[in-house]
Amino acid sequence: MDSIYRSTTGRELVRRWCFDQLDAWAVPHKRKTVTANGTQTHVVVAGDGATTVVFVPGTNFNAAASLPLATSLVATACRVLLVDVPGQPGLSSGERVLSGGRLSWYGAWLSEVIEKISSEPVVVMGHSFGAAIALSTDSPRISRLVLVSPGGLTGLRLTPAVLAASAAWFLRPAPAHSARLLRTMLAPGHQPREDLVTWMTLVARNSRSSGAPGAAVLPARSIPRLVVTGEHDVFLPPRRLVAAVHNTLGAQLGVVSDAGHLVVEERPEYLSTLLESPSQPASDTPAG
Repeated sequence: MDSIYRSTTGRELVRRWCFDQLDAWAVPHKRKTVTANGTQTHVVVAGDGATTVVFVPGTNFNAAASLPLATSLVATACRVLLVDVPGQPGLSSGERVLSGGRLSWYGAWLSEVIEKISSEPVVVMGHSFGAAIALSTDSPRISRLVLVSPGGLTGLRLTPAVLAASAAWFLRPAPAHSARLLRTMLAPGHQPREDLVTWMTLVARNSRSSGAPGAAVLPARSIPRLVVTGEHDVFLPPRRLVAAVHNTLGAQLGVVSDAGHLVVEERPEYLSTLLESPSQPASDTPAG
């Protein structure tokens, strides 16, 4: 398998950023590495609450880039396990997973990760690509899923503005282009935090981004699922996602106001409250 990194130096720059972010995180935590589906996987463990939440981030994100959400989850008395997805920039393996059967591979990978890091039932929260992985996982330890702007259910909407911002970010890596791309993924008027702009610039300069995840492979076992998306999600707008969620999962889509695709960045406290609502999607705006 090919590395996602353009060079060894680039890989080390990405890892150093992650370590620096975790070192500066005010929340006490531990870090461990496990081997799952034959692949090295980095896990951050924080909190000691009764509910164990496994968070699976989306494309180009990882534990170190998801600390606002992790902080909110810990504050709601959760034990939080943040996994870096192999084949994405971060502290797990940088070897790219082959495209054939990609989500099936990732589903088996996450099942094995859960088996190795928790002996108790877990709630899995996944964002975007991470939600597609969560949907494809059949671990018997999963008590329910919280799926945020989930990939794997329908194709992404790619507007001219998104394509232009993505091309500039990828072809001419610079903070201004990273900020522009992030703004397309946020609700109107929202600005990305500086650390995230730095991270996305580092990713563009030193790694090769992956494509869309493909269709999720749903397990035979029925798992309670709560699904939400941002009111202003540019990739998976509510009108596009609502039918796919209903037809594929038999679930109702919850819509989070004042949020775009990066709900995990914009509304971390709100997402933490969803752990208290296992059966009803929390909408604060219509899904139609």
